[in-house]
Amino acid sequence: MFDNFITVGTQVLELFILIAVGYLCGKIGWLNDKTSKSITDIVLYIVCPCVIIENFIRPFDPAMLGKLLTCGAAALCIHIVSIVIAMLVFHDKTPERNRVYRFALIFSNCGYMSLPMQQAILGSDGVFFGAVYIVVFNIVMWTFGVWLSSGDKKSLSVKKIVLNPCIIGMAVGFVIFLTSLPVPEIIEKPIGFLANLNTPLPMMIVGYYLSKSKIRDAFKDGKGFICVLFRLIAVPLLAFGGMMLCGIRDTVLITCVIAASAPVAAATTMFAAKFDNDAKLSVNLVTLSTLLSVITMPLIVGFARTVGAG
Repeated sequence: MFDNFITVGTQVLELFILIAVGYLCGKIGWLNDKTSKSITDIVLYIVCPCVIIENFIRPFDPAMLGKLLTCGAAALCIHIVSIVIAMLVFHDKTPERNRVYRFALIFSNCGYMSLPMQQAILGSDGVFFGAVYIVVFNIVMWTFGVWLSSGDKKSLSVKKIVLNPCIIGMAVGFVIFLTSLPVPEIIEKPIGFLANLNTPLPMMIVGYYLSKSKIRDAFKDGKGFICVLFRLIAVPLLAFGGMMLCGIRDTVLITCVIAASAPVAAATTMFAAKFDNDAKLSVNLVTLSTLLSVITMPLIVGFARTVGAG
C-alpha cells in the first residue's frame, strides 16, 4: 500500500518540477501572456489530439470497447454528481462569484493535469480511457458550463462542442480503433513526437499562471477553501465509492479517480473572463487547488490504486 503512495507521489512531484520550471520562466520573463497563449493553443489544437490519436492506434478489442463505454458513463455520472453538489453548496450573494465557485467545483483540470499522470501511472491504456473522460468534460462544459457562466441558453453552441480539438481527436482515434486501420509509420511517428509534448508544455503553462497570481490572496478566502476541498477530496472520493459499488475496478477506476481528483480547471478563468464573472477569484481557486493537489492527488490516487485493484 505504501508503495502505491510513493509511486503516485513521485509522479506528482515530477510534474510539479515542470510546473516550477514554468514558474521560474514566468518570473524572469521568458514566458509572458502572448507566448503562454500561443503554447496553450499548440497544446489544445495539436498536442492533445495527437495524444488521443496515438493511444487509439491499436487493434480492435471488444473488451476495451466495453471498458471505454463504462468510462464514459462513469465520467458523466461524476460530472452530474459534481453539478448537484455545486448547486446545493454555493449560494453566494454576488452572482459573479457564485458562478465561479460552482464552475470551479464541477470542472477539474482533467486535460493538463490528468493526462500526463494517467500516462505516467497507467501507460497507454490510461490515456485511452482518459480521452473519453475529456470528451465528456468538454460536452458538459460547453453546455451546462456555458449556461452556468452566462445564465443564458442562447450562449450554448453545438458548433463549439463538435469542433473541439479533443473531440475531433477522439473521433479520429475511435475510427482507427474500431476499424483497426493501419497508420503508416511516416504519420504515426510525428504524431508520437507531438504527443510527447503533452507533459512538459501544459505543466510549464500552469507554472506560468502561478507566477502571475497572488498566492497570499488565495489563502484568505474561506469559501474558496471549501470549494477546493470539495474539488480535491469530496468529489474524487464520491467517484471512487460510486464506481466501487458499481463493480468498476483497475484501469477504468484509476483513470476516473485521477481525472476527478485533479485541481480546478484552467478553463475556469477563461470562462470567468469571457462571461464577465469574477476572474480574480477564478485565478485564486486555480492557484490554491493546484498547490494543494501536490498533497491530495498522491493520497487519493494511491488509496484508489491500493483498494481498487482486482
